[in-house]
Amino acid sequence: MARYHAPGRVNLIGEHTDYAGGLVLPVAVDRGVTVSCEPAGRIRLRSTADPARIEGFGRSVEALAAELEGLGIPRVGLEGRIESDLPIGAGLASSAALLVAVGLALLDAAGADLDPMGLADACRRAEERAVGVPCGIMDQAVAILAEPGHALLLDCGSLAHRQVPLPAELGLVVVDSRTPRRLAQTGYAARRAELERALAGDLDETTSRRLHHFRSENARVEAAAAALEAGEAEALAAILAAGHASLRDDYEVSTPELDLLVALALDAGAWAARMTGGGFGGAIVALAPQERCPAIAAAVADGYRAATGRVTEPIVARSAGAARRLD
Repeated sequence: MARYHAPGRVNLIGEHTDYAGGLVLPVAVDRGVTVSCEPAGRIRLRSTADPARIEGFGRSVEALAAELEGLGIPRVGLEGRIESDLPIGAGLASSAALLVAVGLALLDAAGADLDPMGLADACRRAEERAVGVPCGIMDQAVAILAEPGHALLLDCGSLAHRQVPLPAELGLVVVDSRTPRRLAQTGYAARRAELERALAGDLDETTSRRLHHFRSENARVEAAAAALEAGEAEALAAILAAGHASLRDDYEVSTPELDLLVALALDAGAWAARMTGGGFGGAIVALAPQERCPAIAAAVADGYRAATGRVTEPIVARSAGAARRLD
């Protein structure tokens, strides 16, 4: 069987901007989704994950096959299994990683090629078709374009992008709040609609706050990229703090659990921390020297359990490269 792997991601800064053509700065991580499969008469993929936690993955795969067929790529079948070491529903783009890995397998089986952003957009459309979430292209793009040791600065409007080097000593701690959510059942679509109204000039108290987040977040992405390129990782503290506050107050997608995790990470010695992903639950990302990350992860887990009774298992991650065929 051939094996295809696509990474999950954390977004350093640039949240709820991608679907409005804004700037984002994600990093692929060394965890992801692996699809082991061979050509078959139809698509038959089974998952090793708890079926209750991956509801609808079959619809997403079928939607991707339909999107590729619409691009002139012959419909093919696959038989095999899906494995993942990404926590599902925690804001690490597990659904995008799944579709990118399956997309590579379908293209291979069909003997077809598709440019990287073409595949990213096909995966984005498939997810929207399958689950009704009007998502942006960030998750799929970073899974396909990532380089180890770099963040991806992506303009989601023009699709212009460049690699931004990460300091060699920089480590990532991702902490799941254990309050998983399905974006289709949260206010994600409502936030997008409110921002679209604001960008069209329909301003009231709510849409004005959404617009303020969008504009200030784009500026924060540019500032964060500049800090990284200057090797000033500690300068990210104020940038990420402002981003989290904006997501909490202006965009209203944080939760008390995410706010608590951010505070615990900073208290434990992280350089910077904020919620990552669409919000309404999910995870935070903390930045710290690599050698300090295990101790920070343990301290955050202990503090969170003491405060909430919830057990979480933080991920200490490194940046990773793009989706690829493994063998």
